[in-house]
Amino acid sequence: MATKLFVGSLAWATNDDSLKKFFESAGTVVSANVITDRESGRSRGFGFVEMSSDEEAKKAIDELNGKDLDGRPIVVNEAKPRD
Repeated sequence: MATKLFVGSLAWATNDDSLKKFFESAGTVVSANVITDRESGRSRGFGFVEMSSDEEAKKAIDELNGKDLDGRPIVVNEAKPRD
């Protein structure tokens, strides 16, 4: 079962590829998506990363929360299901 992580406080320059590469240090990344504004196409400052296992997701939270990505400290938490 893959675990989805919420990644907040992203720099505007961060894209799907750089997000995926950053999280690969913690394990296998299934997907990485930076959420963009529909009209402008600009990053909304957050995204989601799906890791291949719960253990890798926990490792990513422990190791990457608060680390700098593209000049900004990011926030990494387990994603909550949509209501």
